[in-house]
Amino acid sequence: MGEVVLVRHGQANSTATTEEDYDRLSDLGHKQAAWLGDWMKAHDTSFDVVMSGTLRRQVETLEGMGYADAPRDARLNEIAYYDLTAEMKDVFGIERLSPEDFVDHFPATLQAWKDGKLKGQETWAAFNERIASVFDMAQQPGKRVLCVTSGGVIATVVAQLLDLDIPKMSRIALPILNTSVHRVHVTEHGPFLAAYNSTPHLDYADRVNDRTTY
Repeated sequence: MGEVVLVRHGQANSTATTEEDYDRLSDLGHKQAAWLGDWMKAHDTSFDVVMSGTLRRQVETLEGMGYADAPRDARLNEIAYYDLTAEMKDVFGIERLSPEDFVDHFPATLQAWKDGKLKGQETWAAFNERIASVFDMAQQPGKRVLCVTSGGVIATVVAQLLDLDIPKMSRIALPILNTSVHRVHVTEHGPFLAAYNSTPHLDYADRVNDRTTY
């Protein structure tokens, strides 16, 4: 049996208003990555393949986990959500004023994107196709593959595995924690979701406040 381990990047710049400003780890994000790397070295077995997307926050997370100079694959990059947010304001006059607005804003934005009412950097179909493509590549029988990516990518993989619509996918995406671990078993019967949103490296009393979603 093989395994694909998907890890969300550490906490990024949560005060950002653009893609560029968001794309760097906070001080806590760097700590989260180091803690996860230490936990994996102590409790997990080695990986046959290790990679991340090309975004800075994803690369910094993988490096913080102890994997310097690992391959990068742009197919693991996140939805350009800040760009879509700007379009939602321009097209519909709808703004995301606070993190709490994300609960309603995220599924509404995805639906508008899917319906072709927002352009984005890529189409909804193209985004889903590249996620399916990189996940297919990661499913290597008998091998363990580690992919450091982002919450939207992880939620999309789960949605594709379980055939979820946008409202249900959003409920998967919203709780995903920074540096959370998600495991998919690769079997002769197909891929099986085996773990979702686990954070064993943060499951300590003195790290309760270090669990973040944004």
